[in-house]
Amino acid sequence: MATETVRVVIQGQEGCYHEIAARQYFSNSKVDIVPCKSFAEEFVKMSADPGLLGIMAIENTIAGNLLANHELLRQSQRVVIGEHRLHISHVLAVYPGQKLEEVTEVNSHPIALRQCEVFLETLNGVKVVEKDDTASAARDIRDNQLLGHAAICSEYAAKLYGLDILARGIETNKKNFTRFLILRDRFDGEGVARTQVNKASIAFSVHHSKGSLSKVLTILSFYGINLTKIQSMPIIGREWEYRFFVDLTFEDYIVYHQALDAIRPFTSEFQVLGEYCENTQSYDAVAPVNV
Repeated sequence: MATETVRVVIQGQEGCYHEIAARQYFSNSKVDIVPCKSFAEEFVKMSADPGLLGIMAIENTIAGNLLANHELLRQSQRVVIGEHRLHISHVLAVYPGQKLEEVTEVNSHPIALRQCEVFLETLNGVKVVEKDDTASAARDIRDNQLLGHAAICSEYAAKLYGLDILARGIETNKKNFTRFLILRDRFDGEGVARTQVNKASIAFSVHHSKGSLSKVLTILSFYGINLTKIQSMPIIGREWEYRFFVDLTFEDYIVYHQALDAIRPFTSEFQVLGEYCENTQSYDAVAPVNV
């Protein structure tokens, strides 16, 4: 039987953590990667081609929630069909033959740079420069034969672009995990089987009255719904009003929908962003096998 091919759009270049997560999640398929420079561009490409699947980082145990991505998802015609958790571990990579004492500039994505601040402080006098993503920093060193430059990236990216690795595990906090959401077109009709669904992501605002949010949370608790995350964002143009992004887990799909029906009268702009199977397993950021 021929292996299924899936086309997945990612933020970043080949070798980035998004690619690793995509190939791990779709490990039983042949994966064609469509790179983008930004998350906004990723949603533009998905909008233009409903057949594209997407993967998007939504939260990190160190950097916290990616707030802009919550709103990009809410405004799109995409739904969440799965999640993937990746253990992020960075390396310092250079053009072949370079030594650590020859490094004068370190390049990477701003979040990766923040995650490695303690290590960077040991490199006296080294300039730190932000790039679009970790993998493009590694690719630029190879393509332009940049001597004296180093990239903070995944070990996979360093090997993919033929760089030497000078240090491994340079992130400050070793418990560095990123949660990714798997996205598909809202109208393609292929969702997760109801018997497998035990998690959902929803978004809503509440009426600007006393105790509105408390009522919603009380109802969810009454129905035995567990909140694994709640994130608030101000609603632009509406002073002191907020939109809430909530992740829920549940045991009974019918009871879960009864709970949603019960909270709707106390909310506005209510959306189900996706129903999917919870994945609590974390994977190491190793080289994918289905490249």
